[in-house]
Amino acid sequence: MECLAALGKGTGICGILSFTFYRSMTAFLVMLPVGCLNLRYEKKRLRDKRRQELSSQFRESMVALASALSAGYSMENALTVSRAELAALYGEDGLIVREFSYMIQQIRMNRSIESVLGEFADRAELEDIRNFAEIFVVAKRSGGDLGGIMRRTAEVIRDKMQVKEEIRTMTASRQFEQKVMNLIPFFIVFYVESASPGFFGQMYGTLPGRVLMSVCMMVYLTAILLAHRILDIEV
Repeated sequence: MECLAALGKGTGICGILSFTFYRSMTAFLVMLPVGCLNLRYEKKRLRDKRRQELSSQFRESMVALASALSAGYSMENALTVSRAELAALYGEDGLIVREFSYMIQQIRMNRSIESVLGEFADRAELEDIRNFAEIFVVAKRSGGDLGGIMRRTAEVIRDKMQVKEEIRTMTASRQFEQKVMNLIPFFIVFYVESASPGFFGQMYGTLPGRVLMSVCMMVYLTAILLAHRILDIEV
């Protein structure tokens, strides 16, 4: 269903671009294979959305883990205690709850917590989770104050995630403004065409006009790409 929706969206984008800049069915058919690339973009967007959701939930799990470790629990038992708190917060279907449940199950099957955390980091593909797993392995092998080290690590990662969340909140309005601005050129063309039919006739019916509209479309798409990269802030 998601694949069909992505393909439909890509086809619709091609239709709008071809109508706005060319008014040509041939241009639509030429653009159509490129529009299929939207499927790849939608997959990446959904993956990023899942990673962002997991990152936000992992931040809360750091709070629960730090509290459990401060209470004197071992890391294995801290996962169990934290899972109960997270289930009450996100429900049994929460991403982090399912991950914690799987890790607890693997640990009960006599797998080492180091390997379990490493696999969690591989599945999540998040830098903060990877750092947490690596620091845990080093701290456990060094034989130091594991509880204190992990509490401090959890605090640092939680603070970093909080900064990321604040940046997302601050840029949310700008991202919405960007989406609105992306639609402005289409509204201008449709308004002028409806108010003065044939006004763009030279643009669609002559070679220089088509070349100029092609340049305008490339500038428009480049502006969208640049705006997206500017607002995609990494911490």
